[in-house]
Amino acid sequence: MTTAASPAEPTAAPDTRATSGATARTIARATATAPAGVLAALLPPHVHCAEAFGAPVAGPLHPSEAAYIRDRSPRRREQFTTARTLARQVLAELGHPPGPLLPGPGGAPQWPAGVAGSITHTHGYTACAVTGTGRYTSLGIDAEPARPLPRGVLDLVGTEGERRRLAALPEGAAPWDTVLFSAKEAVYKAVHPLTRVWTPLASITVTVRPDGTFTARHPHRPGARTGRWGIDRGVLLTVFALPPTG
Repeated sequence: MTTAASPAEPTAAPDTRATSGATARTIARATATAPAGVLAALLPPHVHCAEAFGAPVAGPLHPSEAAYIRDRSPRRREQFTTARTLARQVLAELGHPPGPLLPGPGGAPQWPAGVAGSITHTHGYTACAVTGTGRYTSLGIDAEPARPLPRGVLDLVGTEGERRRLAALPEGAAPWDTVLFSAKEAVYKAVHPLTRVWTPLASITVTVRPDGTFTARHPHRPGARTGRWGIDRGVLLTVFALPPTG
């Protein structure tokens, strides 16, 4: 989803920054740095992340990246450039030199060997998370405006059982339909690089909990695994990681 986010005060559920092992860098207005945000708290240990709120981050592109994005819209070029700038920052923390990050099958970046990563962006926000594949086989992060989905979207992506469970959650505590949608997006992003199989979001089963977690089952991966969600400055964030055994 790429609709504009509405202003909101930062909230998160729950705050576990003290126990998170993620390394984060939050970039505000392209230059100033700020303390690690909600995304870092949501991510599991040994995952590096960087975020940009507000204005796009300007950074140099590799010639092949510049050629790839040259004919796209100004907004898409800004998103692409910001995402690659953040990605190179966190890849450097893993010891990887700067290099091109071109989209592969399905549009996800082609990460260096031994790296699992994910990029997400919505209006006014871009983030990247990376880790070594010895820690996690794959990652998925997603960002959406922290407000209800447009009319009709929930019926397309949610099952009857999921909609029933959402209706039982505390009213007004969070845009539960968007949490469900975003969680499914994060799961899709984590699994697709491993299967290369397009999967309708309605076939990914998610149970959202008000404690900031969700449980997900993907039709092409065994078992159920837990992801996390939170809200930061009007942006709803979800994360999902697959360990080497899952």
